Amino acid sequence: MRKILNFIGGDYREPESGTYFDNVDPSTGEVYSQIPDSDERDVQKAVTAAKSAFEEWSSYSNQQRSDFLRKISQLIEEQIEELAVSESIDNGKPLWLSRSVDIPRAASNFRFFADAATQFSSESHEMTGSAINYTLRQPLGAVGCISPWNLPLYLFTWKIAPALAAGNTVVAKPSEITPMTAYMLSQIVKDSELPPGVLNIVHGKGPKVGEPIVKHDDIKAVSFTGGTATGARIAGGIASQFKKVSLELGGKNPNIVFDDCDFNTALNITIKSSFANQGQICLCGSRILVQKGIYDDFRDALVERARNIKVGDPMSPDSKLGALVSKDHLKKVLSYVDLAREEGGKVLCGGERLELEGRCKKGYFMSPAVIEGLDHNCRTNMEEIFGPVVTLIPFETEEDALAIANSTEYGLAASLWTQNLSRAHRLAAKLDFGIVWVNCWLLRDLRTPFGGSKNSGLGREGGWEAMRFFTEPKNVCIKY
Repeated sequence: MRKILNFIGGDYREPESGTYFDNVDPSTGEVYSQIPDSDERDVQKAVTAAKSAFEEWSSYSNQQRSDFLRKISQLIEEQIEELAVSESIDNGKPLWLSRSVDIPRAASNFRFFADAATQFSSESHEMTGSAINYTLRQPLGAVGCISPWNLPLYLFTWKIAPALAAGNTVVAKPSEITPMTAYMLSQIVKDSELPPGVLNIVHGKGPKVGEPIVKHDDIKAVSFTGGTATGARIAGGIASQFKKVSLELGGKNPNIVFDDCDFNTALNITIKSSFANQGQICLCGSRILVQKGIYDDFRDALVERARNIKVGDPMSPDSKLGALVSKDHLKKVLSYVDLAREEGGKVLCGGERLELEGRCKKGYFMSPAVIEGLDHNCRTNMEEIFGPVVTLIPFETEEDALAIANSTEYGLAASLWTQNLSRAHRLAAKLDFGIVWVNCWLLRDLRTPFGGSKNSGLGREGGWEAMRFFTEPKNVCIKY
């Protein structure tokens, strides 16, 4: 059975505890590898290695750092198939999705920030006739990067790449539910000849690894993506240390469909935004708001499409949806379907555990669910489910749609479907979300700021926002 190891100071290391726990393939329900049960001792070794490497790494030229990141990107691209297969086994998502989205995006993350390392600039401000001020943007030191299980390598690299590009060293923790591609990244980093200690990867559980990273005095900033409750705990723990924190948290995203939309395009993309990656993307549109003039037609078409989605073995090219990430997560998602019924909702299709034949007989599969008839402020419409479950909510006016959309404690992303340009601009400005897509979904430019408002997070990732987060500004004033 394959044994995952920590990567500290440029070498693979057993956990100090000497113990491991099981890594389960969600499509079969079978254990297929072992994960280090690391603790604060492993974190301390990783922080020590990162601190030791910082002086050398931060003194490298921007071009030198760029060259290392570009090499890592190239090595990822050369191993797309192996990484994609491992990602699908570990996470349960269809292989075609890992192959076409997750792993290519991981390579793009390193390539994008390789360019950013050589193009990042700072400001100067002249005090006419008397002085010049300029801003230095200096790396922080050793930083912590903690990523989730839904887009494992995609989001892991989204944090690590800008931290390295800015001149920091990194102690990173991948999710203990999906650690395999992070482990494979260790070998890629080793092959790239990145100096030892610049990137350290410690595997294990949140309380024993994530928390010691967050609380360590020598970790100068923390970038975290995950659940809102965990994010609140991190924010509270960091407050007394006055260190930087970036939190990309949950979402309960509205997909707002007006009568004047391009019906077929809105329907096609809504199916994708509802159920992509088994609905396990923080950006998925889980509340579908439809104007009453087309509500019945849109509902019927959506239900028909959802019923015909092929749920199956992630390794099959015919499978559009794979397995949910774990048995516990499947149980949680199914419990929300039961809750919806208790709250008076009508399940129009799906919402049941599926038992497949063959090797996936014990896997964690469910049919995608579409639910209507719920109050917009019930628990099902307020709480993040993070699975293939969507609700339908009719509305009459722009004001209705806006009030319903903004009614949750989350504010990550919204999608808006209309051919009325004035309406699009008007509502985009009033929707209380960090991202608003108009007549599209998940159309991403890596230069743009990414993140949410309210309980969906704190700060922004992406582009110069990420480079600014991982640097400390220093003003220098020189009198003429």
